[in-house]
This record gives sequence, C-alpha cells and structure tokens, in this order.
Amino acid sequence: MPDLKAPPAAFVLAHARVPACLVPAVAGPADAEGLVALDLALEGTRLARLAPAGTLNDVGPRLDLQNRLVLPGLVDIHTHLDKGFIWKRAPNPDGSFDGAVQAVAADRAANWSEEDISRRFDFALRCAHAHGTVAIRTHIDSDGPRAAGAWRVFAQMREAWRGRIELQAVGLIAIDRVIDDAAFTAVLDLVRQHGGLLGAYTYLTPNLDAGLARLFDAAERFGLALDLHVDERDRDGRGLDLLARMALERRFEGPILAGHCCALAVSDEEEIDRTLDLVAQAGISVVSLPMCNLYLQDRQPGRTPRWRGVTLLNEMKARDIPVMVASDNTRDPFHAYGDLDLVEVYREATRIAHLDHPHGAWPTSIARTPATHMGVAAGTLAEGVSADLSLFPARSLNEWLSRTQADRIVLRGGRALDTTPPDYAELDDLMERPA
Repeated sequence: MPDLKAPPAAFVLAHARVPACLVPAVAGPADAEGLVALDLALEGTRLARLAPAGTLNDVGPRLDLQNRLVLPGLVDIHTHLDKGFIWKRAPNPDGSFDGAVQAVAADRAANWSEEDISRRFDFALRCAHAHGTVAIRTHIDSDGPRAAGAWRVFAQMREAWRGRIELQAVGLIAIDRVIDDAAFTAVLDLVRQHGGLLGAYTYLTPNLDAGLARLFDAAERFGLALDLHVDERDRDGRGLDLLARMALERRFEGPILAGHCCALAVSDEEEIDRTLDLVAQAGISVVSLPMCNLYLQDRQPGRTPRWRGVTLLNEMKARDIPVMVASDNTRDPFHAYGDLDLVEVYREATRIAHLDHPHGAWPTSIARTPATHMGVAAGTLAEGVSADLSLFPARSLNEWLSRTQADRIVLRGGRALDTTPPDYAELDDLMERPA
C-alpha cells in the first residue's frame, strides 16, 4: 500500500466513490445518492486517469479505498478573513447584528495593525488548508484608515499561499458610503491596485438605488466583477430585485454574486417568483451563508427565533441560478463559531435548507460551482487536473453527513497533508489586548 505522505511516482486509489456531479466525464452508473464507483490513477502531482472501479490494474501500487468517499479540492467563495478569530477579545455582547457591528468597529479601531491582521489571516488559511480548501474569496472592510493595511496583508498572503490556496478579495463598503466621493474613490483605488472585486453591503436606505447605480458605473468603467451582501438583515429588503433589474437594464456582462438574500425567505410567493425570474435572466449567482445567518437572524433576548434567514436555494436551483454555500465569518462577532471547514458548512446547509432527498448535484455548491464563478481550476475530478483530493472514511453521503469527518485524509498534488488545524493558543497574545 503506498505511503500517501511520500507517495510513489504513480499509484491508484481504487474503489473510490465520487459524486457524479463532480466528474465531467462520468464512468459508470450513479447510485441513489448520485455517487459513481471509480479507480483514480495518480501520476506525479496530477490525476492521470479515471475509470470504472476495479479496472485500473496496470498503473502501479493500489490503495483500496473500499468504497470510501473522495472529493476534489473545495472552494470557499464568501469569507471575512480580515476580521476572523477575534472572538476571545471582541465577543458579541448579545449575539445581534448591531452588537456585531459595534464589537467589530471597536476592535478594528483598537487592534487592527497589519501584524494583527496578518497573523489571524494566516491562521484562518491554515485552518482551511487542513480541511481541504484550495481557493477562497474574502471580503475586506475597505472604508477607513485601516483599509490600506488590510489590503497590503491580503497581497502578502496571496503571494505567500500561491500554489496552496488561490486567494481573491472584495472591497467591502456600506451602500450609503458608496455615494460619498472620497470614501468610494478610496475603495475603488484599493480594489484596482490589488486586482480585487467591487462589493458593498445593501440594506434599506434612501441611497440604495443611487449606491447600486454607482457600483455598476464603476464596474462597467473599470471592468470589475461585483460581489454584494444583499438583503441580509431587513425582512422587507428589496436589494436583490433592484440588483437584478439594474443588471438587466444596463445589460451588464460582468459576473455578479449576491450573498445572503435572506429577505426572500419571508416574501410572498408572487414576489419570490418575480424576483427569481429576474435574477435568472440577469445571470446573477447566489451564495448562502447558513451558519452565520442562523446565528444572527431574529435574535431577541429570551425568545426563540422564528425567521431563520436561509435563502431559497431549492427554488433558485430549479431556475438554473448558480447557487453556492460558504463559511462567511469565523469566530468573530458576526458568527461565534466555525473553522473554515466546508464539509461542516455543507453538512449544516443540507440539514437547514433540505439539500437532500435527493442529494442530486448539491455537492457542486462547495466545489465546481464556486470554482467556475471564481475562474479557478478546482472543484472537479478530471484527467490532468492537480491531485487535490479529500479521502473520507464515509462510504455514502449519509455517512459523510452524519459525522464530523475529522479523520479525513487531504492530498495536495497527490501528497498527504498534516490535517491538524492550528492551535488557538497561537493567538493568545493578540487576544489579551483590550478592545
């Protein structure tokens, strides 16, 4: 049996089970969960051949996976690595959205030096790397005196992690601030300087139309993609509808990703149908952040929440709207938990949003779909791609979703990683600073 930490030049992972939706050229019939049985031949750092299970007997040593699940490298398309892992020094006082905003603002003003951001950013990337993630898009708070430093850290991390995790960044600003010339020009300069995307978070405000129009103007002028937080906290938010109408009216051709879209879940059926038709026509993709939104949504002291804040993924998928799920915030005031583990995200999304019975193509939501939107070579199993794989003890999606999969084996370029996440104690000296 090959040693996966120091593998031979060529070997076979035999009798693997893989979601058919992640294999462009499916070999063999899929089972009731949508899994196909394959042999995977690895040569050097790449997948060389895929064939029906039990048929690759001429390549080299074989590791019989005995029908264990294999996934490609995973893609986390919506995170906030600049503010992650500050919970110990900046807890949310009441778990509310307003409490999160205030706690982050105070911590940013007191503690966000470039060294502080860099150490937490790197810690987050090591968590994601250990869990099998190969590409991440992060939003960066880009309004104010700390913004330039945060973008410098991003640029340093993008270079330092090149070849391990592909990094993209979005300049994040409040929609009200977009109409402020000085504030928006500063954000736009940072985005263009660092090859980023243009973003904002929308909410109910008289400036919503003007702010979105200005975002589109800048995106069209400079050839920028848009990635927005949409209707996250307002039950009667209208940002998604307006975003889609504006994209159609302008015939905007750049990529648009709408995150959250929570208000849609409490809209009436007529409004839902009308909005989703527009989103599909406009070619907008959607990412849901179920763990963070469940943490924040409808939180009131002594009251069990009624509005759970997950957007309408099944209805979107039925209209061929590209849909994804992602980590969002991790151990910060917007979400007290999480570990940049997309397997955890997918497991919780499946339970929360009923992404099962059948499982169908839902595994694409953390792999092929976000990889395609980001334009990175990841998220599928095909001949010639990098052998970035996660091997799980589970033999079915049901088994996979029932346990934490802490004992997974992660291969990068065909070689096993140390999958031990970094120790929280590494950040203790940063967390002891008063916010």
